[in-house]
Amino acid sequence: MESFRTEIENPIVQKDIIDLEKKIRLFREGKADEEKFRSLRLARGVYGQRQAGVQMVRIKLPFGKVTSEQLHRICNVSDEYSTGRLHITTRQDIQIHYVSLDRTPELWSQLEKDDITLREACGNTVRNITASPTAGIDVNEPFDVSPYAHAAFQFFLRNPICQEMGRKFKMSFSSSEEDSALSYIHDLGFIAKIKDGKRGFKVMLGGGLGSQPRHADELYDFIEADKIIPLTEGVLRVFDHYGERAKRMKARMKYLVKDIGKDAFMDLVKEHKTALSQEVVSFDLETFEVAPPLQDVQVPSVEIQDQKAYETWKSTNVFPQKQPGLFAVGIRVPLGDFYTPAARKIADLIRKYAGNELRFTLRQDILLRHIREEFLPFFYSELKELGLAEAGYNKTVDITACPGTDTCNLGIASSTGIAGVLEDVLKEEYPQFNHGKDITIKISGCMNACGQHNMAEIGFQGMSIKVGKTVAPALQILLGGGTLGDGNGRFSDKVIKVPSKRGPDALRLLLNDFETNSSSEEKFITYYDRQGKTYFYDLLKDIADTTNLSENDFVDWGHEKPYIQAVGVGECAGVIIDLIATLLFESEEKIDNAKSALERKDWADSIYHSYTSIVNSAKALLLSEDIKTNTQANIIALFDEHFVKTRKIELSTSFKKFAYQLNENKPTEEFANKYLQDAQLFLKRADAFRTKEVNNV
Repeated sequence: MESFRTEIENPIVQKDIIDLEKKIRLFREGKADEEKFRSLRLARGVYGQRQAGVQMVRIKLPFGKVTSEQLHRICNVSDEYSTGRLHITTRQDIQIHYVSLDRTPELWSQLEKDDITLREACGNTVRNITASPTAGIDVNEPFDVSPYAHAAFQFFLRNPICQEMGRKFKMSFSSSEEDSALSYIHDLGFIAKIKDGKRGFKVMLGGGLGSQPRHADELYDFIEADKIIPLTEGVLRVFDHYGERAKRMKARMKYLVKDIGKDAFMDLVKEHKTALSQEVVSFDLETFEVAPPLQDVQVPSVEIQDQKAYETWKSTNVFPQKQPGLFAVGIRVPLGDFYTPAARKIADLIRKYAGNELRFTLRQDILLRHIREEFLPFFYSELKELGLAEAGYNKTVDITACPGTDTCNLGIASSTGIAGVLEDVLKEEYPQFNHGKDITIKISGCMNACGQHNMAEIGFQGMSIKVGKTVAPALQILLGGGTLGDGNGRFSDKVIKVPSKRGPDALRLLLNDFETNSSSEEKFITYYDRQGKTYFYDLLKDIADTTNLSENDFVDWGHEKPYIQAVGVGECAGVIIDLIATLLFESEEKIDNAKSALERKDWADSIYHSYTSIVNSAKALLLSEDIKTNTQANIIALFDEHFVKTRKIELSTSFKKFAYQLNENKPTEEFANKYLQDAQLFLKRADAFRTKEVNNV
């Protein structure tokens, strides 16, 4: 595995990959704690899947933007290290499956040759920053949000303030008030605005899905664009310090905001103002706003055999851009799965005949950009050959679904199986919905809502249902959710649970009723409100009856054997490590990181590494006396109570004042050096105390 050590030019990236290789080797030799190793690999995009001995690798693609060269690189990696299947996620990432753990450093090094990272695609980090797929081409946008999303991605990648939070953190950038990046379900959501001629954003705080969805609070109706990075840094520091760490189900930021309130949360953000990096972040507007690099090539001659099908495709899958004469083409990708031969062909098409860019979308599709009108028949013909010219992009038939029991440890039911069946029902029996009224249909294999089922107009959640002494696969049906625009949305109501094999019948009942009783321009969400939850419960209750199940009802979609509920240990939110020796070892590593940051003259990074070393050392001693902790703030308070006030550890001041020096001092070289010395001294005292305690046992 020597090749990647010399081929990667960025020394920070090189060190990252070599570190992963080293930790894998130590893990294989039994010298690395399993739980700690899991946390490390998750933060590097390597995620355990349902099948033993193989990994899912998540490739982090900020706001879904990919060039031809990058897509070819992803294809090469998928063919070499995986199965050639590419899965588009609802966060605009690409996932590949069945990867050997030992080959992940090499895989990562290959991706980095085209500036593609795995870093912080999973784990308790800032996950992939999403944005409207139409950002930069949207006729209704005030400005292109892409450079702002890109700047946020770059600023927080490897940033010490967000490497080991209590849970994951999600951000989005919507290009217009349509809010197509779904700000209301994010920890931080930004919606582009212009006020008094200045660029800025409406800001939403503390949203999230999962088993207990929460609508984000409006934090600001407008802040200027240059303030979004400092704001985000302050929010992340508060979440890192005060976010829950012991009770995993309560560790998302939405619970912290809900518990203490938006105003109290922002008071804490203000307390951290002095400690912010003070770095002035520039936004690379020119790169994103420059005219697309269209080649001077002749339009290939094609003959459209089915003109009606072509016109239908144009009406649902083709959109004019704000750039005169250019169009975007949406490719509907069922279940988000496509394969490397088709991906390579798409990469070649956009490089030669378009603007050498595509975006993966939040509905698990592909959006090609910068296509001249005269090239549309050619693109249709080429995509049709690949089986990727089906009409219905962003329409009812365009169902969103997570992988479910195919590969996910947490999957309870087959979300992909039922999604495929429902798509067939829509195409064969309800073609009018594929180029008329749009109803969002979303499916998740469990309560965690990776398929976003609880914000859909019609949502399905994989469950199980007990029938006597046996268990059958089931679907919770949720209705009435949706995006309302400008930071507003609503979550679906749980209406009824039905056996999975009756999912298609449930969809037929809903669509037939909607067609019969709704007005011509009425949206499903409005119709749901008019009729009410009880109406739909009564509509579906007959197919929820489990007294007459057949043998087939006990077999999940896509399976041949009777259903067995088997849920593994989920890794999507990382792991909490409470081993004393590991924590003290981590403190040493963080001090080394602080030294490295000093050498790079990154004073704020160095200070934060020193801070986390101090907190880790304190946590180790608290755990040595079986004192439970759940937040960094709690660690600091408990350490004062149990170690400083009792004089077990001598400090010249309270531990709170000692640890929180970073909030009282600007990030200067002088303070960074002093704080590092404090962290080193504190670790020595903690290590000496721990050694003495162990020897006295």
